[in-house]
Amino acid sequence: MARRALFPAGSSRKTADQIKLSPGIISGNHVFVTGMTGSSPDGTMPVNLEEQFQQAFEKIGAVLREAGLDFDSIVEMTTYHVGLLDHFDRFCAVRSDYVSDPFPAWTAVEVAGLRREGAVVEIRVVAAIEPS
Repeated sequence: MARRALFPAGSSRKTADQIKLSPGIISGNHVFVTGMTGSSPDGTMPVNLEEQFQQAFEKIGAVLREAGLDFDSIVEMTTYHVGLLDHFDRFCAVRSDYVSDPFPAWTAVEVAGLRREGAVVEIRVVAAIEPS
């Protein structure tokens, strides 16, 4: 099965090559989006959690748009949280700005840490490509 990597404008091909990943990849009728944290375009991690959450979703949106999709195409979401219970309600409030009915399947997981220092969430999604 053919696969195609997705590199939206503004994504760092250098970083992707260093750690051997694609921000997203099309395989069959699905787009798999790498776990995204809420770092700003300049690489800094916002202290404001809502800003982190929004940044992560915006980065996911850029990958989806590169595939010609939007947030309505998401069928599955897994979120990894440092301090899940401390910010779950705030995360849900931001998330509700990006998902709509029918809502994607979702699993939220508490973790001890994430690769990006200061990150409190990493979000990965799978989106479906509707047949033409």
